[in-house]
Amino acid sequence: MKRKKRGHLKNMALFMFLLLVACVGYFLVVNGVIHYSSKLKSFGIIKQEEHNTASDKYGWELMLVNRDNYVPDIYEIDFMELSNGQKIDSRIYPYLQEMFDDARNAGVYPFVREGYRTAEEQQQILDDKIAAYRSEGYTKHMAEETAMEWVALPGTSEHQLGIAVDINADTSKCSRDDVYNWLLENSYKYGFIQRYPSGKTSITGVANEPWHYRYVGKDASEAIHQSGMCLEEYIDTLD
Repeated sequence: MKRKKRGHLKNMALFMFLLLVACVGYFLVVNGVIHYSSKLKSFGIIKQEEHNTASDKYGWELMLVNRDNYVPDIYEIDFMELSNGQKIDSRIYPYLQEMFDDARNAGVYPFVREGYRTAEEQQQILDDKIAAYRSEGYTKHMAEETAMEWVALPGTSEHQLGIAVDINADTSKCSRDDVYNWLLENSYKYGFIQRYPSGKTSITGVANEPWHYRYVGKDASEAIHQSGMCLEEYIDTLD
């Protein structure tokens, strides 16, 4: 009788353990944690719970989002939809419009190719980039590492804040270089910075992107422009 009772208790304990695992697994799948955690592990990045949450202690325009600072779980945006359907935070619209108007008056014709993105859209872009490198013969590890130089992991992309835009040129009227060069010289006047400049990849974790601009406010943009710092370096001077 004792052996049967012990066996019954062991079976009950095993059943309860498996039930607990199943419940936890369901919770993680529903909340998307397994999907993102598996991505983090595949990239050799520390677990999501060990990341910081981006802070707005210096103001919303200086919220630092990168591999170490995730977009807050609750982050509300008052959207403004542009004429081509792209969305941005309405607070940056006046400055973006002024910058584009002045650029056109100078003979260059920019437009917003990418504005706000959801986490799901960011994930798809990353998956597509990895697949592209894999099709070129990269190993899985190398494809993931190389893709991460160009595409941020969901939760770490400024596009999810709505205050970063990818700007391209209307090539029927001017070249991409015309737009990129004008932005590089003038964007700070309107509160924007080139977020991922050349020579700063070791700090930002992202390769040079001459099309990616981020609103930081006019005081910060002028300081960053004059000093040659990237946003991470500028934030460090405020701490």
